Amino acid sequence: MKRGIITVVLIIVVIGAIAWVLNSNKKKNDAQTALVSQGGGAVSVRIATVKKEAVDLDFTANGNFAAKQELNFLSENAGRVNAIYVDEGDHVKKGQILARIDAEIINTDRETAQATLANAIKDEARYNSSFSTGGVTQQQLDQAKLNTKNARMRLQSAARRVSDANVKSPIDGIVNKRYIEVGAFVNTQGTQMFELVDVSKLKLKVNVNESQVANLNVGDRVQIKSNVFPADNFSGKINFIAPKADGTLNFPIEIEVENNHKNTIKAGMYGTAIFKFPARAATITIPRGAFVGSVSSNQIFVLENGNTAKIRKVIAGRTINDQVEIIEGLKEGETAIISGQINLVDGSPVATIK
Repeated sequence: MKRGIITVVLIIVVIGAIAWVLNSNKKKNDAQTALVSQGGGAVSVRIATVKKEAVDLDFTANGNFAAKQELNFLSENAGRVNAIYVDEGDHVKKGQILARIDAEIINTDRETAQATLANAIKDEARYNSSFSTGGVTQQQLDQAKLNTKNARMRLQSAARRVSDANVKSPIDGIVNKRYIEVGAFVNTQGTQMFELVDVSKLKLKVNVNESQVANLNVGDRVQIKSNVFPADNFSGKINFIAPKADGTLNFPIEIEVENNHKNTIKAGMYGTAIFKFPARAATITIPRGAFVGSVSSNQIFVLENGNTAKIRKVIAGRTINDQVEIIEGLKEGETAIISGQINLVDGSPVATIK
């Protein structure tokens, strides 16, 4: 019995709360209606006079410098490190010997390959002589020639391994890290030996949006500033523009930068790309927020007779930052409604907010 009474009381309390909320909302709506009626039912909007202005396409983008080429040099032969000729920070040239691997086993393989080739050449000569007198068949002679060919290839392979015992730099660059010591054993699975970087040229990697990338081309020259050396002016050239946007809807751009100043930029530093464009003819632009719904709707409201909103079909062009170029449908001197249009329909009375 008591439980039933409690349930009834709770229901009454809930109904009372709902009634209070509805009554409160009604009072707010009545107050808003009264306010609108005092203003003659006009919707408050912001406006802007349409005029032609020069479009500034210049922009900047920040990014990080990366080395032109980075190489983790791995071992190709198994053996013990006999000597190391460079250290971290050393400049190296392509083909320069960096270290030497113990070539005792490799030399043995080469000597064996040389002896095998010598025997194969003798056998082939003997089979050739016997074939002319009918002592061997054509098939036996062909096999002797094949044996000679295979032995020569094995010798070439062994000689290549002997040459590889001298670990040579494949690029011009700087030894950034050395991972081996004299006496260490390396294997053919690819023991990491050196990290080489080429910073004679750098790559500045930046991201640009869709309106910016539309004005860029591979080969364009770009001014570069370094945060570390603000007094120096660097020059770069665009060598890559991503054909597809990334997850943030931006397009990765890669700029090759000459690193020949007295203050050398290092990979990993921050930099700024300054994109400059020739002056363009003045054009009509409006804020992108002035469009009904979105820019793709190609509809805006204009102010007519000082207090009436009329919908207008326009043709939008480029989006430049927060402005949209109007190619057709709007004339200089007209008045565009740039905010408040969400509450408008064609012919709505409006009151402008100054």
